[in-house]
Amino acid sequence: MADYMEILRELREDSDLTQAQVAAVLQTTQQVYARYEKGINELPVRHLRSLCAFYKVSADYILQLPEGLGRPR
Repeated sequence: MADYMEILRELREDSDLTQAQVAAVLQTTQQVYARYEKGINELPVRHLRSLCAFYKVSADYILQLPEGLGRPR
């Protein structure tokens, strides 16, 4: 199972984007975004939401959560 940092890198590379381009979407710097991909800084929820919308994927996909998780009862 891949860590979310690897998923971020794969999504970016599969979209033929640079770290600077993704950082611009997040309104941050390339250096900050690079730290997310390296796992030095944790990805803030606001950036996770933005990346999900940008790549059109769920947070479950980026975070590699198991399928079928439901809401608490």
